[in-house]
Amino acid sequence: MSTLTIRLPDDTAARLKALARSRGQSMNKLIEELGAQALAAWDTENHFRAVAATGDVRAALAVLDRLDAADRN
Repeated sequence: MSTLTIRLPDDTAARLKALARSRGQSMNKLIEELGAQALAAWDTENHFRAVAATGDVRAALAVLDRLDAADRN
């Protein structure tokens, strides 16, 4: 496990402490969870970009057209 020192504006640090307190968590646990959420979002974005880069644009547009048609019905 690593130790990380970060610098935050006083107001941000105070708000994060209040958030952790309201959840009954330590600051460490809160930052760990927020970091995991940020990494999951980043991983998802990278996955979709990789899939899009290898995808068939015409097939994707055809799927969107079918979805639009279904929404109109």
